[in-house]
Amino acid sequence: RMNTPTLETDRLILRRFSEEDINALFLILKNEEVNTFLPWYPVKSIDETRKFYKERYADKYQQPQAYAYAICLKSDNFPIGYIKVDMEEHHDFGYGLRKEFWHQGIVSEAGKAVVAQVKRDGLPYITATHDRNNPRSGNVMRNVGMKYQYSFEEQWQPKNIVVIFRMYQLNLDGQEDRIYKKYWDTSAVHFVEPNL
Repeated sequence: RMNTPTLETDRLILRRFSEEDINALFLILKNEEVNTFLPWYPVKSIDETRKFYKERYADKYQQPQAYAYAICLKSDNFPIGYIKVDMEEHHDFGYGLRKEFWHQGIVSEAGKAVVAQVKRDGLPYITATHDRNNPRSGNVMRNVGMKYQYSFEEQWQPKNIVVIFRMYQLNLDGQEDRIYKKYWDTSAVHFVEPNL
């Protein structure tokens, strides 16, 4: 199987980031509001962006299997966001999008394509977490078929703040009752929120 195979949807091309995308990546990563709920600080420079690109993309593309995509509009193939599924045990599904493109269903459209691909490739499940103060992110998770499982508290790094996360999961292999419990087990504060 190919690492990060290119995907197309009605409006989007999902492809690998390349060296040529550093300026586009900088636009995505430098925005304060976009980065409020992400586990890093906004980047301040092209140099910082290059480092981010190397660690999060170039190095991943050396692995035998990875899903680390640039979200591009078909009209110009210019990255306006990113979407990924990690190959670690949690198979974490994550995404970010430039603010100008919010509220157009872009991440849900990209997410459905990525989920279909990892399912084809035999991933047994994916998980995702969002800050309880960022419920819109949960909408994306639900839109791609994920279900809420539980909430847990974490002393979140590198920002070193206490965050309550909601954990969503989608089982792709028919084992509907599997729940990824690692966050539950490692957090002293965990609970199931009713009505979610």
